[in-house]
Parts: sequence; C-alpha cells; structure tokens
Amino acid sequence: MKLIVQPRDGWSEFISAIRQAKKEIDLVIFRFDRPEIAKALDAAIKRGVVVRTLVAHTNRGGEKNLRKLEQRLLETGAIVSRTGDEFVRYHGKLMVVDRSVLWLMCFNLTALDVSRTRSFAIVTRQRAEVQMALKLFEADATRQPFEPSQCQLVVSPENARTVLTDYIRKAKKQLLIYDPKVSDSILLKVLSDHAKAGLDVRIIGKVSKGGNEIAHEKYPGKRLHARVIIRDHHDAFLGSQSLRKLELDKRREVGIIVKDASVVHELAQTFEEDWALTDSGKRDAKRKEKEEKKGNEAAL
Repeated sequence: MKLIVQPRDGWSEFISAIRQAKKEIDLVIFRFDRPEIAKALDAAIKRGVVVRTLVAHTNRGGEKNLRKLEQRLLETGAIVSRTGDEFVRYHGKLMVVDRSVLWLMCFNLTALDVSRTRSFAIVTRQRAEVQMALKLFEADATRQPFEPSQCQLVVSPENARTVLTDYIRKAKKQLLIYDPKVSDSILLKVLSDHAKAGLDVRIIGKVSKGGNEIAHEKYPGKRLHARVIIRDHHDAFLGSQSLRKLELDKRREVGIIVKDASVVHELAQTFEEDWALTDSGKRDAKRKEKEEKKGNEAAL
C-alpha cells in the first residue's frame, strides 16, 4: 500500500501506472483537464490495453466539458459509459489497473487538484478492495444496483453513514480530520461529545455552527480538497465524501479505511505539519516554547 500526497507527488506515478498497464484500465472521471493523462490513455489503447471509462453525467459548471471528454475518449477507442442520474452527483474517483491495483483518490484529474491543492490517494493491491471497486464500476457503468461486500471500501450512499459513524464513535484518544465542510448534525454531535470528553479532535477545514467548540482551522495553504480521518494514530479513512448529509446519503462517493502503519504515520505527520502552520498551531508552539523555557529555568 502506498500513499500519494498532493501537491508533493504530482502526476508521475499515476501516469506511470497507466503506462505499465498490460490488459485493462478502469477509470472513473468526475473532472478532467490533463492532456498528459489523455496521451497516456491513448498510448495504452494503441498497445492493446482495454480502457473503460465511467464519466460523471454532470458536475457543477462542467457538463459541456464532460461531453467533449466523452467524445475524445471514444475517438481514441476507449469504452465510455456515463453515470446515471439517480444520484445528486457522482463524485467518486478511482482507477483499477489490470484488475489488480486500485487507485482511490481524493483529487480529480485536473491541474488545480494536484498543483495547488492538499489532497491524497491510496494505491493498494488488497484483493477484496480491488474486487469491490471493480464490482462498483461494473454496477454503475451498467446502471445496476450495487451491494457492498465486507471489506474496507466505504461507499455512499450504501454504507458510508453507518461505517463512518461507527468509525468515529470508536475513537479513544484522537481524531485528526481534513474536510472542506463538516456539517452533518449527527456526526457533529459525535465529534463534539468526543471533544468534551477530552479527546484530541482537530479539523483542518470548515465546520458548521453546531461544531464551533471543536478545534478547527482553515487549511493554511492555497486549497484543500481532501477528506481524511486519522484515528488514534492506528488507522485512517480517506475518500471523496465529506461529513455532510448530502455526500453520505445522496451522492456516489467512494473511500477506504487503511490500517497500514506507514501510511497512517505519513498522513498524521502531514496533518501535524499543516496544523503547525495554522493560527492554533502557532499558538500551541509558542505555549510549548514558554513551558519548556520555564522548565529549563526551574531545572537550573
């Protein structure tokens, strides 16, 4: 399992995965503007790789571009399906290469989402998750019902609310969260109760009024497009769904719970580095510095 951190890692590994494909690429697209990725897909098709794409039926302000993208993909020889309209929005982001490697992403295939945005992706070969992602792709491409099986994928609206509510409730010491907007009333109460009980709950992103007592700060960089929950430095959720009612209950969103120690550590380290640049983080650093100074003086 590997963690991709944006904007640090850029497109190189994603494009390399396309170039290394031997038989099949299954790709879900919500937003797309990268010519180098289009070129890599075209080259894959020319060497005999079957490229199947599932393109969102709409996105805010970009439906015309999506239809142009479909036409370009069809012209290259890709198999193109369009998502149905049973969801308010189809917002999941994933790619499966050769039915064996899953890329599950927070970011879209756009310059903005990678070059100037804090975001992440997980690359995994875990068989259960890869197979469930393929099952989801097939169901949505053919507009059939989807029934999630027992694995670490979190899919809205089928199981996301149940899984993420349980996941957050079971925190014992700490929850570090990246989220552009936490607003679901049920989950805000769970987070607030944890904070009142003394757990270290911190959010980089925005929080609705019901969660004002939860420590939260605006992302200190240019843009945040990540949905991540790091629990007790033991495991983490990463995906496309924010803790918002619409994204849990009415949209197609896809996430994953990871337990790989190195990935969890890197996520937590990245969060702490970002938090240190926020106003709260700077205050915490000054307070710690004063406490250390007093301790040193007392020791003398």
